[in-house]
Amino acid sequence: MRGRRHAGGWFALLGCAAVLGACGTDDSDSGGDTAAKPTETPISQQQPDAAKEKQTGEQSKFFVQEDFDRQLAQRTAKPEGPADKPWEQAIDPEMVDTAKYKSDKADNRNLCFSNAANDNPWRQTGLTTMKAEVELHPEIGKFTAVDAEAEDDKQISDIESLTSGNKCDALIVSPNTTATLTPAVEAACKKDIPVVVFNRGVETDCPVTFVHPIGGYAFGADAAEFLTEKVKPEGKILALRILPGVDVLETRWSGAKGIFDRAKLNVVGVEFTDGDAAKTKSIVSDYIQREGQLDGVWMDAGATAVAAIEAFEDAGVEVPPITGEDQQDFLKKWKDDGLTAVAPTYSNYQWRTAVIAATRILNGEEVPKEWVLPQPKITEETLDRYLQPNMPPLHYALCGCEEMPGFPEKWGGKKQ
Repeated sequence: MRGRRHAGGWFALLGCAAVLGACGTDDSDSGGDTAAKPTETPISQQQPDAAKEKQTGEQSKFFVQEDFDRQLAQRTAKPEGPADKPWEQAIDPEMVDTAKYKSDKADNRNLCFSNAANDNPWRQTGLTTMKAEVELHPEIGKFTAVDAEAEDDKQISDIESLTSGNKCDALIVSPNTTATLTPAVEAACKKDIPVVVFNRGVETDCPVTFVHPIGGYAFGADAAEFLTEKVKPEGKILALRILPGVDVLETRWSGAKGIFDRAKLNVVGVEFTDGDAAKTKSIVSDYIQREGQLDGVWMDAGATAVAAIEAFEDAGVEVPPITGEDQQDFLKKWKDDGLTAVAPTYSNYQWRTAVIAATRILNGEEVPKEWVLPQPKITEETLDRYLQPNMPPLHYALCGCEEMPGFPEKWGGKKQ
């Protein structure tokens, strides 16, 4: 792969949601009195406003212009694959031959999975979906999944254990961190075990394939573009981030910053919430008091979007255009309250794709070297399609699991 690629390539990390999933082409209607007039040149291609650049801070060290441009273009690319199975689709795939990995086992294959963690709803939804996908493949006789509990050292040890003694026929890895786990993945590749990396990346191209949605730049830009359409020029925008230094979150912000620096919007604050609902609510409340009003809220993940909304309700003011994610609590609040909102996603159905990739490799079938999945955004027009009242509040809509055996009970839902 090419150099240090970030959220859209090998150097990719996921925040608390993400959030990764058609390709973000279903733009919301920008009508209404509060909509900014569209420009002849797309916002993403305009020159940045120096004043806005100061308000949004310095560009992240993770920013790569080439990746930014590519991801924004991939949003409108037509993916290859079954129209009704986005988890099997791929954007601009470059296929690789896997004949050397073809297994002589017709069944009873041991598929191993080294998971970075199972510590948030996005990952919990994904792991349930992955296990359900395994059950669809009778050739998989054993599925061995280990949880690194968000510890690099534990995951390194896990990978060493899984790849010793011919325990695994194929290995799936979702790295906890990129640079630290790269040597462990490289060591696994040297043992002639086909390695599939997904969700978060590594700084090596030795895995047979890397599975991920489009990436963070696209996520951040989808949300920022929505606000440029819905907020009047010079409107006050509050940007809420989770943590600094996490590359997919940095690229989400970089994607938004690239839009805001070219738009006639006033970013009055960029604040870190730690993904904590109470802190998010407090920050939003403080800005409402300080600024008198806020005209839009941008978020790099949706887990605390409902808390941000509640801050406006507590202040007795109208909720402005806001961005969230495909968690059911946000989608329900959006629908019930008639909010002006959008939900970028980080397609959770990639947990299915990782298993599908591993089984195809063991069958000696071609797979994309970089398996880029569609990453749609949820708009007012598509909200009803993703809103699932019978599912738990923290369930992610883009699991691609609705037709799988055991749905919805295995995912904590109730039959309708």
